[in-house]
Parts: sequence; structure tokens; C-alpha cells
Amino acid sequence: MRDFTYRRADSIDEAIAGVAAGATPIAGGTELLNWMRLGADQSGAVIDIGDVDALRGISLRGGVVRIGSLATLNEIEGDATVREHAPVLAKACLESASAQIRNSATLGGNLLQKTRCPYFRVEAGNETRLPWACNKRQVGSGCSAATGLNDHASIFGTTDACRCNHPSDPAAALATIDATVHVTGPDGERDIPASEFHLSQAEARDLLSSGQADGLKGAWAIGKAGAEAVLLNRMRGDEIITGYSFSVDAASANSVYLKVRERKSFEYAKVSAAVCLEARDGRIQALRVAMGSIAQRPWRLRAAEAKLAGAVLTSDALTPVLDEEFASARPASSQEYKVRLARNAARRAILLAGGKSHA
Repeated sequence: MRDFTYRRADSIDEAIAGVAAGATPIAGGTELLNWMRLGADQSGAVIDIGDVDALRGISLRGGVVRIGSLATLNEIEGDATVREHAPVLAKACLESASAQIRNSATLGGNLLQKTRCPYFRVEAGNETRLPWACNKRQVGSGCSAATGLNDHASIFGTTDACRCNHPSDPAAALATIDATVHVTGPDGERDIPASEFHLSQAEARDLLSSGQADGLKGAWAIGKAGAEAVLLNRMRGDEIITGYSFSVDAASANSVYLKVRERKSFEYAKVSAAVCLEARDGRIQALRVAMGSIAQRPWRLRAAEAKLAGAVLTSDALTPVLDEEFASARPASSQEYKVRLARNAARRAILLAGGKSHA
């Protein structure tokens, strides 16, 4: 691990100043320290935002739930307001990690975690010493997952530069409850829809080619081959996440999170499905579905959501619509099963939200 400087922030302004000067923010520390050990964070400076009380708290006012970015996963999972109005988020936080990690890990840090791709998660103090190609670690080197181990990879939104997914459980839940991510920098606060906060590789490529990536984290790679691999979200380099908010509604209050993994004990998802559903007399009135671990961002099934409005809530009605939705998936060589797994997880989660206990 490289030497680094450490500074503690006592206010949001101090935190922003530190980040604008090139420091990486640290709160729970469950992810950043791994980056530093691997050599994936080369900033050489961290700023501790863990004592900034303005970034804490969970509240409900005027039909809007607000969650500070420093709220821990366990705090969110156990909060009565979240459990009542967004059980999908409470369950996603519970499923995210072991109890010890959930006590420290913050929602802000969870959304900003990096991929679990094995070609990225390799220890190399100097990026030129990587044992294989990874555009996220060394832009222009290529993507080993394109032809190598790719069981973990995305099936939507990829490019030849990168095939990795995003592993966050709460990210999918936030997308399906139509939450807003609040980020703050020297120019003030910006609001970003949670479903648009992260970028797929294809979206990052399009931002780069259209000249709209200036100022975003990862913009230093503009002009380099494979640059879309390091443009991960819509945050600017001098901003921090300050919180989240969502409006309460009937669909979010009747929501489920389904995580499919290789073992029952803690593991990252093969696929996950976050569903908000309002049904009446056996028919779908409102439906929102966000899939996790199948893209570098939560993948909303917007076409299926629209087509299923008013549909009978049965497996027979859901299946052809979901088949059509997943027909555009782009699985890697060892991932044909993942398309079926994701489609079936989406169907099961919708039926579970509708009270079909044997979905």
C-alpha cells in the first residue's frame, strides 16, 4: 500500500475543498482501503468525512424520505420509515454485506464501490505491472474479460472496452423507488436521478464522443482508447454525495428485493431484481423494475413496465413481455444462462410483490 496523507473534515465545505484538491473521501472505509491495497486508488490523499453530521440522518417530511449519505447500511435496514415506505431498500441494504461491514459501510460508499471483476481486483502497486489487460486500471490496455473469465460480466450496455458490472444492491433499490441522488460541489448542489447516476459503458462512450464528459470523474482519460471504462457515473471530480431522497407512494411501499447468488451466506449477486408494484383486482396499476449486476448501472426494464400497465398479474402475462425485454441482452461467451436467470428473477420478484408466495 502506498503512503498517503490524511485529513479530517468537519463540514461539507471542508469535505468538498479536500475532494476538489484531489483527495479521496473516506467514511466507513470498507471499500477505499481495498482500492489502496490493490493500487487502484493513486490519489495519495484521503479526507475523512465521517464526522460531518450534516451528512447523517433519515427523515420523513411532506411525503419525502431523506437519507444522508453517511447513513450506514444497518441504520437504513433497521429504520422504521424506510421499512414502511421502501422495504425494497431495507432488504437490499440487509443483503449487501455481513453484519460487521453493514455497521460501518455507508450508503454513499456503497454506490461508489468499484467492480468485482477479477481482472480489476488484482494487487499491483504500479499499474504498468498488471498481469493482464484492464482498461479500468490501465486505459488502453484492453479488456481481458472479453475473451477470458466473464461469468461476472454485464449483459447490457457493454462495449469492447469493458464488460464489467456494478455490484451494489442498494443501487437497484434506489433506482426502482425513483430516488434522487444529491451531490454537492463548489458550484452548489445537483440532483441526479438514481436510475441515471451510474453510466453503462455505452453511455460513457456516447458522453465522451459528444464532448459532454468534461469535468466528470474519469474525464482525464478523454481521447484515450478505452476511456469509457473509467467514466463510471455522472459526478464531477470535485463533488461528493450528500444524500438521497424519494417520494412515498403505494408502489414503493409494496416492494421487494430478490437477490440470486451462488451461496446463501454473503456473496455478491449473480443477478438481482428490485420491484415496486401497485396492483388492484389482480391487475397491475403501476410497476417499476430495476435489475442489478447485469450492467454497470441498475437496469430499469422500462419497456416492460409500460407494456404491463393494466395487465393481469400472472406468470403467463409476464413471460412474453420479459422475454422481449431481455432479447436485446449481449451475453459474453459463458453467460447465456445469465439472461434466463435475470429474466426469471424479474418475473419471480414481480409475482412476489403481487403476493404470489409460490412464484
